[in-house]
Amino acid sequence: MYAVVRTGGKQYRVAKDSVLKVESLAGDVGAKLTLGEVLMLGGDKPKLGAPLVEGASVECEILEHGQGEKVIAFKKKRRKNTHRKRGHRQHFTKVKVLSISAGKE
Repeated sequence: MYAVVRTGGKQYRVAKDSVLKVESLAGDVGAKLTLGEVLMLGGDKPKLGAPLVEGASVECEILEHGQGEKVIAFKKKRRKNTHRKRGHRQHFTKVKVLSISAGKE
């Protein structure tokens, strides 16, 4: 069984025991959290939401918090001796899926 969940403005296809990096979420390492925005449940009998599946949820455990690779934004205007260089590192949370609940059948 798998599920498609929405968190941080992105959609992820998750299954039991899968590990994924999502946008930064609140909580301590080792804490459990519930992702309630389930768009689809897959498996033998797929269930589509309109837009969300009623009562479905995904239980996760927070493994770590961190920052991604540095992205450089470099802007230059030629022949004007003008340039700007800025760096950015996006925060992320690594989670492990513990269980997928279909809610009421």
